[in-house]
Amino acid sequence: MNSISNIWNHPKTSIAGLLIATVSVAGALSQQGVNLGHAGSGTVVTLVSAIATALLGLLAKDPATSSSSSSSVTRLGAWALIALLLPLPFSTGCSGVTVAQDIVNWTPTLQSAVATVDSTAALLTPVDAPIFTAATIGFDAASNLLVTQAKAYLANPSAGLLAQIQSQIVAFQQQVNSSVLEAAKIANPASQKHALSAIQAVATVVSAMLSLVQSVSSKAAVAQMAAHSNIKLAAVEPFLDQSESARIVADHYNEPVSEAQLQLARAEQAQLQAGF
Repeated sequence: MNSISNIWNHPKTSIAGLLIATVSVAGALSQQGVNLGHAGSGTVVTLVSAIATALLGLLAKDPATSSSSSSSVTRLGAWALIALLLPLPFSTGCSGVTVAQDIVNWTPTLQSAVATVDSTAALLTPVDAPIFTAATIGFDAASNLLVTQAKAYLANPSAGLLAQIQSQIVAFQQQVNSSVLEAAKIANPASQKHALSAIQAVATVVSAMLSLVQSVSSKAAVAQMAAHSNIKLAAVEPFLDQSESARIVADHYNEPVSEAQLQLARAEQAQLQAGF
């Protein structure tokens, strides 16, 4: 009876608990490939998860009218943060094989992004084009090597091949981060916009791949990866468009942009905490 009365006496707490449970179950179903059908450009599961998270955020922002309600709102804010940190399919790989497969699945998007980078120099001023070309010249080789390693791992999973993937994704990430900083130095506003926009897509895919690899790597391996990450995420973030990254992720996983934004936020937090 006490449990039932608590539901009526603390409706906000009860609703928050129900919403968090909804997000948790939706995340688990997504990881297992259960989608319950499609809804628009996404799936029913991702749609329900996004709605539940949004409602939890609105509940957390409900204005306080007393000291007790203020305390309640504070707790709800913490619960909203917990919901953001719940496992999401974008950054939680089930195994090295599934991660390798996801990296391979990203190949068309990555190749398209690299091709766009290759053609972008023609859109820049004669002064800026050589700077951009020099900053991005290694993208083709880096992307091809990473995909080749992922396919090799799929064919014959081993710790040695996983170590190669871990090393290569960090090396690629560093190339991309360096190119972002170089592009940001371009003085001509139009050239800089073209340069950063082209690199943005590659940066998004590489960040997604890094999160996938991180999710199946030991703490020691992640620490070693982070130690080779000299150009940190915080240094390049100001020059990247998060909304564009969310759109790319949403298109790849065929899900709502709101769900992709949550996945990106969680992946970014994990990378920052790891030292990337």
